[in-house]
Amino acid sequence: MSQYVIALDAMGGDHAPEAIVEGALRALRKYADIDILLAGPEERLKAMVAGAQDVRERIGILNATQVIEMDESPMLAVRTKKDSSMVVAMNAVKEGRSAAAVSAGSTGAVLACGMFRVGRIPGVERPALAPVLPGLKNRFMLIDSGANVDCQPKYLLQFGLMGSVYMKNVLDVEQPRVGLVNIGSEAEKGNKLTKETYALMEKQTGYAFAGNCEARDVFTGDYDVVVADGFDGNVILKHTEGLANVLFSMLREEMMGSLRTKIGAALAKPAFRKIKRRMDYNTVGGAPLLGVNGAVVKAHGSSGAEAIENAIAQARRMVEGDVVGKIRSGLSSLCEE
Repeated sequence: MSQYVIALDAMGGDHAPEAIVEGALRALRKYADIDILLAGPEERLKAMVAGAQDVRERIGILNATQVIEMDESPMLAVRTKKDSSMVVAMNAVKEGRSAAAVSAGSTGAVLACGMFRVGRIPGVERPALAPVLPGLKNRFMLIDSGANVDCQPKYLLQFGLMGSVYMKNVLDVEQPRVGLVNIGSEAEKGNKLTKETYALMEKQTGYAFAGNCEARDVFTGDYDVVVADGFDGNVILKHTEGLANVLFSMLREEMMGSLRTKIGAALAKPAFRKIKRRMDYNTVGGAPLLGVNGAVVKAHGSSGAEAIENAIAQARRMVEGDVVGKIRSGLSSLCEE
């Protein structure tokens, strides 16, 4: 059986290394076709996996003596902390020892590592961070969510391809519908960036362009991939997170307001639990960094073992589906400016 080797930043995230290692062990026990390279202090990690004899032979240790902290300058940290767990894990991809890397560390550092350690796929202008989010009808990808604040039309054109390849080969969407975030559905709406991007997307043959996507339609399920520049994408993501928190808080407050509403809340509890589960980032794993020359997944900073297990599964599907290779081959179908 073929083995998919995944490098894991064991020291990245709020609950490292315990949650990271536990997530790795859970993934190894679930998937017989993966090996994991844990990047971090060798002796500490060896002690943590010593009791996992059922999967120990599929665990490698990449010794790393440094850690990139959340509050450090990403570029400076990646450049100066060459022996950090994140850089060591990313270097394993660059050097061909691993096909994928997973980290719950600093988002900025993951982006910098992906760009300058793993490197871009030849022909890709800018890699993009692309979380998969819950929608009314189905999950969809928001690309870019913050990696590229200032974009050119050709960047967004490529984001559509990368998102489409991911959704087709990782989430099994037969023909992903790609929408472009804009202030109106008509082709002539928007600013210079969106108008020029629309014209390019309409001409290309690499993916199914479904037109402009207004902000109110992002979560309806009419689009499988929603393309935006990193500024607008990050605003959409953060606004959604904040709005969801406010709505749930308001709902909880009203439900506890009287005996009648408390009884109603008790009866509706199973439905609320299902909604919460659908919106839980732990079930997704993380956001892929698309456009780099390897499968890279950025897990949430507060990831527990379940989220890490699912992030590893996500990286495995990216390798299995040859996302990098299919993005590389799909670039030829895009129109030049």
